[in-house]
Amino acid sequence: MALTVAALTMLLPFVTPASAGGGLGMHAMGGTPLAWVLFALTSLVVFWTGRHFYTRAWRAFRHHSADMNTLIALGTGAAYVYSVAATLAPHFFLARGVEPELYFEAVAAIIGLILLGNTFEARAKRQTTAALRALAELQPKTVRVTRNLQEMEIPIGELEAGDIFVVRPGERIAADGEVISGSSAVDESMLTGESMPVTKKKGDGVVGGTINRTGALKAKATTLGEASALARIVQLMRDAQGSRAPIQNLADRVSRVFVPVVISIAIATFALWFVLSASAVHALVTAVTVLIIACPCAMGLAVPTALMVASGTGARLGVLIKGGEALQRARDVNVVVLDKTGTVTAGQPTVTDVVLGESAGATEDAVLRLVAAVETLSEHPLADAIVRAARERTLDLPAATDFETRTGSGAMGVVEGRRIAIGNLALLRQLGVDAGALEGEGGRLAALGRTPVFVAIDNVAAAVLGVADPIKPTSREAIAAFRRMGLEVVMLTGDTRATAESVAREAGVDRVIAEVLPDAKVAEIKKLQAAGKVVAMAGDGINDAPALAQADVGIAMGTGTDIAMEAGDITLIRGDLRAAVDAIALSRRTMRVMKQNLFWAFIYNVIGIPLAAAGLLSPVFASAAMAFSSVSVVGNSLRLKSNN
Repeated sequence: MALTVAALTMLLPFVTPASAGGGLGMHAMGGTPLAWVLFALTSLVVFWTGRHFYTRAWRAFRHHSADMNTLIALGTGAAYVYSVAATLAPHFFLARGVEPELYFEAVAAIIGLILLGNTFEARAKRQTTAALRALAELQPKTVRVTRNLQEMEIPIGELEAGDIFVVRPGERIAADGEVISGSSAVDESMLTGESMPVTKKKGDGVVGGTINRTGALKAKATTLGEASALARIVQLMRDAQGSRAPIQNLADRVSRVFVPVVISIAIATFALWFVLSASAVHALVTAVTVLIIACPCAMGLAVPTALMVASGTGARLGVLIKGGEALQRARDVNVVVLDKTGTVTAGQPTVTDVVLGESAGATEDAVLRLVAAVETLSEHPLADAIVRAARERTLDLPAATDFETRTGSGAMGVVEGRRIAIGNLALLRQLGVDAGALEGEGGRLAALGRTPVFVAIDNVAAAVLGVADPIKPTSREAIAAFRRMGLEVVMLTGDTRATAESVAREAGVDRVIAEVLPDAKVAEIKKLQAAGKVVAMAGDGINDAPALAQADVGIAMGTGTDIAMEAGDITLIRGDLRAAVDAIALSRRTMRVMKQNLFWAFIYNVIGIPLAAAGLLSPVFASAAMAFSSVSVVGNSLRLKSNN
């Protein structure tokens, strides 16, 4: 509505008869009916549509400072006051031989075009926050819960922690929770970016906003409200949108010097033209033109517009950037430090090898089936990996009896009448079992950074399993991309050196710092910084949080702990190191765009101010040039929406 009034005031002189005057260079005469119409409409623009320019300028003046609003207020205010005087007392001007020309349409044009630039900025913000709005809308409005043995539908706001809720095929999961019954394939692409659905069964966690594809699920609500994964993502986006980059401080400092200089030029222009033309009106118009062309609106848009577009682009790439400061620092990174477990690797033990002994007399599946049957009764982390491997092969697991554990060695049990022993080499020796050639295979696996698990069936060495935390399929690709960007890559881990070096070789990392505790990780980051390096640290665990906070840029894996995400400056939603590559590349592009924006903001002033001071620009042409500079800045920022 406000912009519409300004636009009407700008256009009205063009649609009036030529005899009434009006338009660019044909200003309406004071005392005419058109003058009073323009006076009414422009007053509406000045005191309603554009009032905030004047109130902010006055506030800055009271604090003995000047900013962009000062220029806007001076330029439009001078033209408005002169036009009001010419409208109310045209004979005063005529009696002194001065035509009572009006500049109402110039005032409206300036404010209207500035508002147009603000509209472009707002549109850019709406476009870049589309991901934020989409995230906020992912949570269903209602949820189907089971209470008092009855199923009922309630508003999502009434869901409580511990409630059992039902998710049918095709529905969005209402809240973060844990599956208590049923199995299904769930589309978690909003978190992971992957199109392949993830199988969910009893005991698995589910995230609110993801889509249940196939079977029905019952889940217990665990995390609600602002603590939920979806709410945390939304809040991170809001924080990123409202932040300021350090380069913005540069623009503000320049503005504080630029504004007084421009005002001084305008005063000098008025004085010079008053002497040369002996016309206060001509001198005033020329001075006002200088103020208009110098209006630094584009400078004000240069940094925040680029930042908002970059944060929206990052969200689409699965990257949440906490603020402009993190975005700017990421541009200067020259060393990337990676945690191993959960960052480079998958973060959970997995059976990578099944090596059969010469006397096994069975297939891999047959051996794994018997071993997993015993391990279902064990709580050891390696047992979980073996059971998971058997289930991934869809092996049916028979019941085990006579289960026995030997601390530090392994476990034993009877399955289908056969005595099964699973553990380290020491266990086989305790049982008097000769490992034979499998001992050498175990050594080979250990050299590769894998944990050897020996299997004996009826006191005969049958197999050795290799259990390891495998690297993520995307880690090698991401690390290669870091190196192409000219970044040094370092792996920093608390794991053993042999395991760390094995993972590093497989992932393509040259430098490894192993067997370090959390405080030592911080010390290693400080060493790199003391050597003049700008360090980005990527990690996912609680033990990584201090190092993430110490690093110049902390990059938290979205699949990791909440503490790590709080400590980090950037969160990778999909837990994929390729997103860290995207984040650094986006930072570099954004800083280039910000600098280009500042260039465009100043180039119009550098060219336009001398022309205006020389009397070669009218106020309306000056306002159009100023507005075009703002539009060019917004358009340049929107290029960040492209992934190229």
